[in-house]
Amino acid sequence: MNHHTTGRAGAAWALVITSVAGFMAALDNLVVTTALPSIRESLGGEMEELEWTVNAYTLTFAVLLMFGAALGDRFGRRRLFLTGLTVFTGASAAAALSPGINELIAFRAVQGVGAAIMMPLTLTLLTAAVEPARRGMALGIFSAATGLAVASGPLIGGSLTEHISWQWIFWLNVPIGLLLLPLARFRLAESYAPGARLDIPGTLLVSGGLFGIVYGLVNANSDGWTSPTVLTSLIAGTALTGGFVHHGFRAEKPMLPMRLFRDRGFFGINVSSMLMFLGMFGSIFLLSQYLQGVLGYSPTEAGLRMLPWTGMPMLVAPVAGMLSDRFGGRPVVVTGLALQAAGLGLFAMAIAPDASYASQLPGLITGGIGMALYFAPAASLVMSSVRPGEQGIASGANNALREVGGALGVAVLATVFSSQGGIDTARSFTDGTVPAVWIGAGVVALAALVALMIPGRRAAGTPEPATETVRVAESADERVSVPA
Repeated sequence: MNHHTTGRAGAAWALVITSVAGFMAALDNLVVTTALPSIRESLGGEMEELEWTVNAYTLTFAVLLMFGAALGDRFGRRRLFLTGLTVFTGASAAAALSPGINELIAFRAVQGVGAAIMMPLTLTLLTAAVEPARRGMALGIFSAATGLAVASGPLIGGSLTEHISWQWIFWLNVPIGLLLLPLARFRLAESYAPGARLDIPGTLLVSGGLFGIVYGLVNANSDGWTSPTVLTSLIAGTALTGGFVHHGFRAEKPMLPMRLFRDRGFFGINVSSMLMFLGMFGSIFLLSQYLQGVLGYSPTEAGLRMLPWTGMPMLVAPVAGMLSDRFGGRPVVVTGLALQAAGLGLFAMAIAPDASYASQLPGLITGGIGMALYFAPAASLVMSSVRPGEQGIASGANNALREVGGALGVAVLATVFSSQGGIDTARSFTDGTVPAVWIGAGVVALAALVALMIPGRRAAGTPEPATETVRVAESADERVSVPA
């Protein structure tokens, strides 16, 4: 690694470049939701196609995240970051120029590939550039940028759609990408991870498995649950995913070592993260359309009205951080998930063809506080549940599982929506949305129960026991889990 660009200035540049890149990739997850009604007007398309405009991105992003990180370790992180950024920027321009819904879905998938290469490397590049003493602060700023993207996604998407055109939610990435490319090339230091191995069988198994499951869910309503295509893709998807799990236990250097899940903390935070995103993403997908299609808000108004929910983390996150320092991560995460579930339940009770905004506020605010309490300690819980050498894999796994949860959430809740209602009238839209959001609330409540598995914190000042045993056991397949 060359040391010309390290030091304070190098660290500052790394923080700016990675935060902006992280902001772009996170923004593109949710920026489309408020633009969906306008995209449907402009390009046509049924509910299934609208789901794919969200899921094509989320799926390729989720499936290739860990592969992208491994490519960077192997061929140079800065080089691959530049590659991912180039693909992402080019695909954004292509998405903006899409003549029809199918082309848009295809370019969203390519965008996801770019984001999957770029996103996991942002954290590695940032960690490499910042001295250990300042790392906590740098990662905090980086997380705030990503949080801001999630909060402002519906609002930015809505404003651009309404005041210019929906194409601008994609055009927005192009100047930013073109500005970041030369900066990243000359301001980031190159770094490698010696001995990095690419897990190609694992990548193929998990990609095929997740695609099969989501494809089956998305087409279940139009084709019927028992149609050959839906049954085949669900069965094949489940089998391939099972193969991926088996591979994770058996392979020598799998992309996701399944033994990590033997640790209660790792299992608890990752499974609850996946369930949380399943319930929340699916609900945001439907609610942003409900606000426009049923209540008649403009895209900007819909984005603004969702701010108490999506924007609350900005206000509550610092408090949540202090609470988790004081009481440990588990109670904060469990409380957050319980509040998020309650928020969705309150919102489901308020949904009606003529619901007032005042009746929606309690659900939005409760859900927003819950989301903030969950996000603040989640990352440190993931990192503290594994050995330092495996933190990259752990962080990649957690991000990938969240994205998988998001894609499944859109597919599952939209399937419930279509089976109970439809997009034709205000009444049918409401009939479909209410049971879907209740299921979202139930899934997030289940996430809160799973999070109870996370071990409580160790008393302050006691060294972590069994470190030596862990080191000895590293060569063995078992990881010694430390009782709380």
